[in-house]
Amino acid sequence: MSTSAARAVLTRITSLLPSRSDLAQIRRDPRRDLIAGLTVAIVALPLALGFGVSSGLGAEAGLATAVVAGALAAVFGGSNLQVSGPTGAMTVVLVPIVAQYGPTAVLMVGLMAGVMLVALALLRAGRYMRYVPAPVIEGFTLGIACVIGLQQVPNALGVPKPEGDKVLVITWRAVEEFVKAPNWTAVALAVAVVVLMLAGARWRPTVPFSIVAVIAATVVAQVAHLDAKPIGDLPAGLPAPSLSFFHPDALGSLLAPAVAVAALAALESLMSAAAADAMTVGQRHDPDRELLGQGLANIAAPLFGGVPATGAIARTAVNVRTGAGSRLAALTHAAVLAVIVFAAAPLVSKIPLAALAGVLLATAIRMVEVGSLKAMAKATRSDAVILALTAAATLALDLVYAVIIGLVVAGALALRAVAKQARFDQVPLDRGDHTAEEHALLGEHIVAYRIDGPLFFATAHRFLLELTEVADVRVVILRMSRVSTVDATGALVLKDAVEKLNRRGILVLASGLRPGRRQVLDSVGALDLLRHEGREYATTPEAIQAARDHLETAGVLPVVPAQRTSPKGAGTSEEPAR
Repeated sequence: MSTSAARAVLTRITSLLPSRSDLAQIRRDPRRDLIAGLTVAIVALPLALGFGVSSGLGAEAGLATAVVAGALAAVFGGSNLQVSGPTGAMTVVLVPIVAQYGPTAVLMVGLMAGVMLVALALLRAGRYMRYVPAPVIEGFTLGIACVIGLQQVPNALGVPKPEGDKVLVITWRAVEEFVKAPNWTAVALAVAVVVLMLAGARWRPTVPFSIVAVIAATVVAQVAHLDAKPIGDLPAGLPAPSLSFFHPDALGSLLAPAVAVAALAALESLMSAAAADAMTVGQRHDPDRELLGQGLANIAAPLFGGVPATGAIARTAVNVRTGAGSRLAALTHAAVLAVIVFAAAPLVSKIPLAALAGVLLATAIRMVEVGSLKAMAKATRSDAVILALTAAATLALDLVYAVIIGLVVAGALALRAVAKQARFDQVPLDRGDHTAEEHALLGEHIVAYRIDGPLFFATAHRFLLELTEVADVRVVILRMSRVSTVDATGALVLKDAVEKLNRRGILVLASGLRPGRRQVLDSVGALDLLRHEGREYATTPEAIQAARDHLETAGVLPVVPAQRTSPKGAGTSEEPAR
């Protein structure tokens, strides 16, 4: 690597690291950030425990992720307000990985995904998040909410989690087990937690009713000696960092799951950071730095037995709404959870699994923004289709496939809309440039077409069909000043149309071709056809004069009728003659 290249790479890395401005933000109002961080930690505790259990690695894995990944992402991430940790969306991806490869494979997948995220940050891939359409994001969120809710059904019903990797199958089997041996205690605890959280959020939005509900359910279960399965023993602290889970021979088989985890971590984290920006004034995240922070967090979390992490939309929203202004709040959240891990593990271990299932069910319900979904569904039919398809794919397939399907469908519909806007119209020749006799000659033997919009693969073949069907003309003038873009397909189709017309003895002239469109036409040889014998002109009047000269040379005599109507498509054009 040359010195200049090495310097460029070093500059790039340095630009992604924490700066003095981060410290300046922390010093502005540390008291407010500390209070916000404490509030987020109270909200995050049951979520971290619940998502750890749901992933299949246990509550301790969820806590380790919240502490380690939450701290590193807060320091190195690109948002002052982002809170990271285990999330429901990531849990949805991890469950089939655990089912197929085993729990320890998740740690290796997380490490690999972290390396990929760091690479994406260095490649400046964060900027492409802005191209994800809103219906894809809304459908993605709706699908995640449904999957999270269905994942909680076994614990909410108090039955062992059935075998399987499809959430719909697992849910159905859990219901069958419940019908055989009902556990109404678990159902009552889960429903009570859901009702308390949803009703409390309406009554006192600032009170963290998730922790209140979990504490109440735990106390009732202990005092009344209810038959409610608890979380179980938790380690009193974080385990020592270890790479014992890393097996190089498994890299190939785990590559696809790692790509899926990295893609989801990038997508959800950048969506969450963007949502935090939207809820505040004057805050803007750095998407590439956010990818770096999430990458480092996911490299470190598996070393302590944690699951892959992402930016958490719900916790980030709580952080913003409680007044956070810097990354000190997210750091405080991680520190408080660390204290709980070291000091309160015996108490936490007594929390009923049904109560955690209730917390996640309520979280899934609150994720669904009914007003936003209605607005998106009413916007356009295409938006409604994209939203519904993405949500269904999230529920039936997996999250990464769902986003890919949503993006592909959105792109196809967008191309269809753009293609419909492209116009290929016959236009009148300007009478002001010619005598009546000359104009009659032009109207009899020359036709002009104006191409408006893009000439690309989605419109090119319609253009070819319409252009090559012209009849009873000697000269075709293509007015190209309004062509917004040309791709290789469009250029090849144009070349093919010109060749077909030439074989029929029709001369093709072009006018108004912009400099920016020449390269692609030249690359496929289309420009050579137009350049031949000077068939390309700067303006339409010049092309008309060349057409008239050509017809006179060919011996076509002007016809001067007493009264003549304009040719099809003729009329007064207000466009400049280019």
